[in-house]
Amino acid sequence: MTFPVVGVVGGGQLARMTYEAGIPLGIRFRLLSEGPRDAAAQVIPDVVVGDHRDLATLRAFARGCDVITFDHEHVPTDHLRALEADGVAVRPGPDALVHAQDKGVMRERLDRLGIASPRHRLVRDPADVAAFARELTEADGATGAPAAAGGPDGFPVVLKTVRGGYDGKGVWVVREAGQAAEPFRAGVPVLAEEKVDFVRELAANVVRSAHGQAVAYPVVESVQRDGVCDTVIAPAPGLPEERSLEAQRLALTVAEELGVVGHLAVELFETRDGRVLVNELAMRPHNSGHWTQEGAITSQFANHVRAVLDLPLGDPRARARWTVMANVLGGDYPDMYPAYLHCMARDPRLAIHMYGKDVKPGRKVGHVTVWGDELTDVRERAAHAAGYLRGTVTE
Repeated sequence: MTFPVVGVVGGGQLARMTYEAGIPLGIRFRLLSEGPRDAAAQVIPDVVVGDHRDLATLRAFARGCDVITFDHEHVPTDHLRALEADGVAVRPGPDALVHAQDKGVMRERLDRLGIASPRHRLVRDPADVAAFARELTEADGATGAPAAAGGPDGFPVVLKTVRGGYDGKGVWVVREAGQAAEPFRAGVPVLAEEKVDFVRELAANVVRSAHGQAVAYPVVESVQRDGVCDTVIAPAPGLPEERSLEAQRLALTVAEELGVVGHLAVELFETRDGRVLVNELAMRPHNSGHWTQEGAITSQFANHVRAVLDLPLGDPRARARWTVMANVLGGDYPDMYPAYLHCMARDPRLAIHMYGKDVKPGRKVGHVTVWGDELTDVRERAAHAAGYLRGTVTE
């Protein structure tokens, strides 16, 4: 029997964990990686080292694959359309993926679908940013029910380069027009958004197969620090059932309307006035879904593999009452291996996932997962392990 070959573009930790999920299914993988020591290149046997921005490289890579999927969203959209024209199965396809690649395209499409987002528009220069801020103030004055966290002049506002941003990069919170010059230096369009007065950030993770089967994971709370995901709590504590169902329906609608095949993460703001607004989209396995490796019956990685191969999807339900995932960031320990001894001895139920990356301050180098019946206990155990591995907790 010949099993299919899944080609993954991008050699990061998402590709590494997707490969791990495909091993029990007997699926073969081929990797296009920027370097031979990237996280996934260390474990996938069939590696092509090359530039994902080069069409000839992509075409040569695709010839050995039954389907192409992604570790990141940075492959040029036109290159993906060229692969499709060659008859390559690209999942998600370029017409879907562009909504995760380009924030301006995403906002325009969500507006047409009637899906709520922070107020926004493309801006030309710092003076236009000031004009956008004034528009927010005028709109709030007209309705009497402001949604933004801004002052009387509409600032602060959030500026984003429409392409290339991740983990807080390409995002600025500006408090006056004089601070707004930096985003325009990147030479790409800039999107201005209101700074939403939100209670917390949520994420709705769904998976959709090529023939349209879809599943939704429990909605989670995502705790961000300095623009980087720190902790994910599944399910989101205290989230009313009707709001959870609303978020799941929203994510499933986005997946269907955009034609997503594979995993879709919809990052959300829960506002103080009880609304849910779409912040970002990601069409690949996502940090907010890492908890599913131990915490769900079928992980996001396993379901992503199933979806891109059009296999029946697995059960997304949680295995435990609470699951907490905490990211391990590079810190004081250049060699984290000795720290395992303490963490494993202290908590034998702890799951540790390391990505094989060189340790650099603030870099995501792994994550830990803890589950149980008491949320306070689960959160403390996860925070201790992540902190000890980083070097910020010493006992």
